[in-house]
Amino acid sequence: MANNQEQFNAFHDSINATQSRRSTLKCNREALRDRIRKYFKDNHPNEIQPKFHWQGSYAMYTILNPIKDEDGLGAYDLDDGIYFIGQSEDDRKELEWYHEEVFKAVEKHTKKGAKDNDPCVTVYYADGHHIDLPIYFMIDGDEHPELAHRKDPWMRSDPRDLIDWFSGECTDKTMLRRLVRYLKAWCDNINNEKDFKMPTGCIMTMLAAEYYKENEDSREDIAMRDLLTAMYDTLSEEDGFQCWRPTYPYEDLFEYYKKGRKDKFLAELKSFKADAIRAIESKNPHDACLKWQKHFGDRFCCSTAKDEDEDAQTKSFSGTINTNSRFA
Repeated sequence: MANNQEQFNAFHDSINATQSRRSTLKCNREALRDRIRKYFKDNHPNEIQPKFHWQGSYAMYTILNPIKDEDGLGAYDLDDGIYFIGQSEDDRKELEWYHEEVFKAVEKHTKKGAKDNDPCVTVYYADGHHIDLPIYFMIDGDEHPELAHRKDPWMRSDPRDLIDWFSGECTDKTMLRRLVRYLKAWCDNINNEKDFKMPTGCIMTMLAAEYYKENEDSREDIAMRDLLTAMYDTLSEEDGFQCWRPTYPYEDLFEYYKKGRKDKFLAELKSFKADAIRAIESKNPHDACLKWQKHFGDRFCCSTAKDEDEDAQTKSFSGTINTNSRFA
């Protein structure tokens, strides 16, 4: 049975955002927050002032180094929630007011500018990354905030609960964060190479937690095989294609997937599952590594994987002459 843990370790080092990079992104976030605070203090001093809560992959510690384009740029996708906390519904302004004012606050923050999208305002940076700014209103004392989403006005949504849930999941599931990063890197590779979008990082995080399995050797190649197998075997069942958010509003995130997108995702998952099984069953670590690389892309390097059957190694070792023997 081939062991590619060494290659998985190197792959993880290549995709996991370094502390230096995380610090740079955090500095960008703080500068953006300061600009928004100043704008509202200067222009709307008598209105509710914004508060902030980091969310998404940065907050969950699953953020990846992006696949760089031909210009050497990579699209880090960050999320920072803006919260307006009032005493009653009477304190809430029109949805468009929040979008327009947040956009005015940030539109000239970078040379790349900003865009006012339906679910959030987005600020773009020269190195290719961007920060999404979803806007929430919340009555002080309420359990959940409401998102200022144009297509679904004031929908109940609470990313803070999701962060707490994931932290709890990682307490007992020791490899979970790393497996989430691997699944997200797989999706990034397909998104970069093919003409359809894989599920979001949020969905892959929930699926990883749902179908996670430990193994006695704590090997990530085995854990990935078991995870992919459990995922495909369940999602491909009749009425099995579901991904329920484990926190409020407890929705099925696959509910609105069209058949074409569902079928393409399941086809990719089936192929990855089959190659993962073959990789673990292989006797040649290099051959096994190439099967992983097929799905993870070139960032999964196989130069350190031995191109020889492990059985041959064992036989060679067991056949070594004992020079201390009287028959030597």
